[in-house]
Amino acid sequence: MTSNMERGTELKLISKNTRPTSMRILVYDYLNIQTAALSLTEIEAYFHKADKVTIYRTLKTFEEKGIVHRIQDNNITKYRLCDEGCSEHIHKDHHLHFYCKVCKQTTCKKDISFPGNVKTDFRIDEIQIFAKGICELCLASGKQRKHVKR
Repeated sequence: MTSNMERGTELKLISKNTRPTSMRILVYDYLNIQTAALSLTEIEAYFHKADKVTIYRTLKTFEEKGIVHRIQDNNITKYRLCDEGCSEHIHKDHHLHFYCKVCKQTTCKKDISFPGNVKTDFRIDEIQIFAKGICELCLASGKQRKHVKR
């Protein structure tokens, strides 16, 4: 018997033309509860008993189908679930990705974005907006004091 959450995930994957295998459901549900983007290594660590190739292929399929977007954080690729408007043809990932130097989390700041409908004489295939600093949670907790640049 499947839970309502699993059934919702199955329907979400089917709506994105993706077969809802057990691993895909598990990975989607795990990413869905995250507040920050995760690297392949972090996802593999959570599913430590699962086949690493299967996890990698799941993420690649999710990216191709518009389920996750990829964030380049220095030399590390991180993954975050896409918004509803993404598809296998268009990723609407035009918001700021923010890396906190204190807690080491990469988050999506959707309130800071680049307009996706800019009229140009050229074709834009990908937009990456990335910033580094100290997040609002670390600033509020006072953790930034040891990371102040002088």
